[in-house]
Amino acid sequence: MKIKLERIYSHNQSSGYRVLVDRLWPRGVSKVNANLDTWAKEIAPSKELRTWFGHDPEKFTEFQDRYLSELTRNEKTGEFISLVSTHLQTQDVIFLYGTKDTINNQAVVLKKFVEDQLNA
Repeated sequence: MKIKLERIYSHNQSSGYRVLVDRLWPRGVSKVNANLDTWAKEIAPSKELRTWFGHDPEKFTEFQDRYLSELTRNEKTGEFISLVSTHLQTQDVIFLYGTKDTINNQAVVLKKFVEDQLNA
């Protein structure tokens, strides 16, 4: 089993344990149609970091460093990794995000961080 990334607006929903990893609820998505198992908003980047980044690809490297720093200080990180680890034993875990940029976003950073922690 593995961690996958998927844009929440995608019409082809992957099967597995579905986790929204954005702090804000995505516009235009109903909670019923989102087909979520959990919303892990506490693991998302802080409002200040998200606002500073503004999805500017030129800031992504520094955003990544800052977000990783937030993750290491976040008291919810251990719980989140444990949740992902538990579900990976029986199914894929899908990190859902809202941004259009599929390369420079927090879900990409979070996926690598969690995989590194699980493989440590």
